[in-house]
Amino acid sequence: MAKESNKVTTFLNLAFMLSIILIITASESRSFFGAVTKGSPTLSCQSVVGVVSGDTCFDIAKDQNLSTTAFDAINPNLNCSALFIGQWLCVSGSII
Repeated sequence: MAKESNKVTTFLNLAFMLSIILIITASESRSFFGAVTKGSPTLSCQSVVGVVSGDTCFDIAKDQNLSTTAFDAINPNLNCSALFIGQWLCVSGSII
């Protein structure tokens, strides 16, 4: 009887440890075996403009003959409602 209880305890401990490893691996967003994963795309900006008083993202995109989708793509993480004078915005670039 004691041997069977010991086997169950060992199995439960092993299952618990594997669960912890999988949770940590998933939360760290890395492969468990160190495989290389594809990162986020890289932005290459060839031309920038500085924000002047009264500029909006829409106006800058329009002046540079860009769609708002293209402008947003080459300016990730840009908060268009919080532009400041002198801020550099990419107006010609590519995503690799």
